[in-house]
Amino acid sequence: MLKRKNAEDEINLSQVNSDENKNKVFLGAVQEANEGVLASLMKGYTKLQIEDPIRPFHENDLQNIVNNVDYGVLEALQGTWVSYNSDKDRKMIGSGIHTTIMPSPGTNAGTIPGKYSFDCQEYIEKLTFDLVPGGVRNRGGANEQFCGAVKYDQSIKSVTTVEGQDALQYTPIHEETGMYLWLSDVFNYAATEKTISEDRGIHPVSPLNPNKDLYKSGYQDETLFLIVNDLGQKEYVTQENLNGRKYYEIIAAKELKVGAGQTGQYFIPDYSISRSGVIPHGSTITLLGDLVRNNAAGIEDDKKFLFIGPPPFPEGDAAWRYDHLSISRTMGGAGASESNPINLDAPPPAWVFEKLNDVNDPGENKIYTQRILADPLYPYSVRPDLRIRDSNKDSNIINYVFIQMSSKNKTGAQGGILNIPFVNRFVPTVEMNTNMWIETVVEDGKEILQLQYEQIIFFEFDFGDDGGTTSWPHIQVNTLRKIEDVSDDQRRLIEEQFFSDKKNASASGCPYHKE
Repeated sequence: MLKRKNAEDEINLSQVNSDENKNKVFLGAVQEANEGVLASLMKGYTKLQIEDPIRPFHENDLQNIVNNVDYGVLEALQGTWVSYNSDKDRKMIGSGIHTTIMPSPGTNAGTIPGKYSFDCQEYIEKLTFDLVPGGVRNRGGANEQFCGAVKYDQSIKSVTTVEGQDALQYTPIHEETGMYLWLSDVFNYAATEKTISEDRGIHPVSPLNPNKDLYKSGYQDETLFLIVNDLGQKEYVTQENLNGRKYYEIIAAKELKVGAGQTGQYFIPDYSISRSGVIPHGSTITLLGDLVRNNAAGIEDDKKFLFIGPPPFPEGDAAWRYDHLSISRTMGGAGASESNPINLDAPPPAWVFEKLNDVNDPGENKIYTQRILADPLYPYSVRPDLRIRDSNKDSNIINYVFIQMSSKNKTGAQGGILNIPFVNRFVPTVEMNTNMWIETVVEDGKEILQLQYEQIIFFEFDFGDDGGTTSWPHIQVNTLRKIEDVSDDQRRLIEEQFFSDKKNASASGCPYHKE
C-alpha cells in the first residue's frame, strides 16, 4: 500500500464542477509548479511500512478527514474518456481491439474438444469516471479506512464494414459499471469513555465476584491470570502484576478500557487499488492491485511510482509472450513457443494460409490457431496490445504511471469473479488481469493525459483430447483521451454514437453474441 503524501501537497479536484473545468484547474495548478500533471500528483507517495506513523482517528476530526479524502492517482481519471485514433489515415476509426473466443455451436463439455468461435474487431469506447465526494468510510473497530471512491461507466461499440456500403457499422458489444477505490487512508480508532458507554453499556462487577477487588474501576475491564504465589497458593493477578511468572488460567476482560486498540493490531492493506465491476452477461468482478514501482537506479524514493518516457513494448520475436497473446499454451501455442517464437512484426508463417492435414500439422496445434493468425487484423488478432505500442510511435509521452490489477494474485489478498449459473455452467470466467497506463503526452506545447489499458479475461470451457482444461483468453485494449482532447471529427462520432437518444439500441454482443 502507498503512504499518503502531506495534505498541503495535494491537488483537490472535488470542489470543481464540470469535467472541462476540473481538467483546466488540475493542469493549471501543476503547470505553475513546472512539474507536469502526473509528476505533481504522485510526488511524495512512498510504500507504507509497519514502522511508519499511523494516524489516530478522533471523532471531531471526521469532517476534516472526509473533506480531505485521498484518491491517489485515481484523481487524474476524473472526466469522460473516449477512443483516440492516432492514425488519421485509417478509415476504421476504432482505436480499440478485442479478441473473443466462445464455444462453437453444438459443443458441450467433453464432446468434440477444440471447436471454438473466434472474433477480432476494432471498437470505439466511452469511459466516464466520477469522484465520489467525501469517499467511503469502512469501520473495523480499532481500524478505520477511508476509501477514495471513483465510479466508472463504460460503453463499447464494435466498428465493422458492411459489404456494399461506405458507412461503417457500430454495434454495442459491452457495457460495464463499477467503482475503483484508493485504499490508502487507514486510521487507528482507540476506545473512549464515550464509545465504551454508548456502544454497549457497562455492566459493573458483581459483588459476589471473588476477584472484584482486582477490577479497580468497578468494571470487568482487566484480564486476570492465575499464578502460584511464593507461598504456594493459587491466586489471580492483573497483567501489570504478572511479572513474567508462569500462569495457568486466563479470565478475559469483558469490558474495554479507555485507549483499548491503541497498541494494535494495525491494518496495512496489501494493495492500494481495488476495482469492482458488474457486466450484464452475469459476471461480477473484484480486482486488487497497485502501482508498479520504478526500480531504476538513481530514482528518489518519493518518485518511485513515476516512469519517465513512454511505456516499453516488445518488437519482433520478443513479442511472442503468452501472458499477452490471444493464443494460450493450452491451445497448443500455434506450434510455437517463447524460445521458438513467431515474429509478429513479420508476415504470418506460410502454413497459416495452407490446408492443414496430418502431414503438415501432425500435432493438430496449428489448425487450432490458424484462423487467429489469418485474421485481417493480424498481428493485433494474436497480440492485441501491439495496437497500443503502435498508437504511441508518433506520440511524445514524457512520463506515465503503471497500474497492474488481478482477480487472482500470486500471494496475499485475493479478488474474485462470480458468475450466474448459465455462465458458470458453459463459459466459466475464472480470471481477469488488467494493465493500465496513465500517461502525460505533450502536443503543441500542451500537456494532455492519455489512458491506455490491456484487459485479459480467461474463460474455461470444454477440454482437449487428453481431458485437460483449456484456457481461452478474451482480450481488450484501447487508447483513450478526455473528450475535450480529441479532434472535432472523433468527438463528433463519439457524441453521435454514445450521447444521442438510444432509439434503435441492439443487444450487447460481447462476448456471447455472434452475428
